This record gives sequence, structure tokens and C-alpha cells, in this order.
Amino acid sequence: MANAASGMAVEDECKLKFLELKAKRNYRFIIFRIDGQQVVVEKLGSPEENYDDFSNSLPPNECRYAVYDFDFTTAENCQKSKIFFIAWSPDSSRVRMKMVYASSKDRFKRELDGIQVELQATDPSEMSLDIIKSRAL
Repeated sequence: MANAASGMAVEDECKLKFLELKAKRNYRFIIFRIDGQQVVVEKLGSPEENYDDFSNSLPPNECRYAVYDFDFTTAENCQKSKIFFIAWSPDSSRVRMKMVYASSKDRFKRELDGIQVELQATDPSEMSLDIIKSRAL
């Protein structure tokens, strides 16, 4: 359903795959892209893939939305996981693309119920594994 403010539709597959990641843990990550007037699933990362696989899947010159299921152990030795929403907007991407992704982000994020941490990154250092770990705790 397109939103009048952003004009962006969210494909049902986006919500479905996110629910599978959240409930069944079928995927380690999902990368979404805007295709025309809708957000679509671009890549699904298998549960065996790691953070490097995820960050290497993001294009260096194009914006994307991504969800990453981060597993970690707390100081009390408890296994936990947090779902990160990452708005990837590299400095080298086109201005128009950055504007479209920025204006559609909040609406898209609202479709994905269960996001725990949000990150905005314009370069890989802004979403390093150390930053992910520090935001998870």
C-alpha cells in the first residue's frame, strides 16, 4: 500500500521475510532496495553467514535498507540477539537516491515490527562490528 507522503509501497515479501528472520531465524540478514516506487527484498543472508558477509553485500555506491540479526553474549553470560535496522547511505551515492531513501525510511521501518536498534551509516566504519556490539548491550 503506497503512502501519500513518501509515495513508496512496501512489497509484502519484505514483511514476510522479516517475520521469518524474527520468529524462525531463517536468515542472518536481509537487504532491501527501492525499485521504482516500492521497497523489495534484494538479498537474504543464510543463518551461517556472518557480519562480514553482510557488510560486503552492501553496494559501495548505492543506498539500501538492511536488517541484521546480531547474536551476542552478555556480561552475565546470557545468549541474546538484537535486530538491527541499518539505513545504508554511502557518501558516494547519488543525492536523489539518498533523498528517496531518507524520506521513505521511517515509513518502511514502521512496517517491520520488532526492530530493536537503528543505525544510519554513510561509510563502513559507521557500522563496524564494534559499533554493533556496543549498541547491542
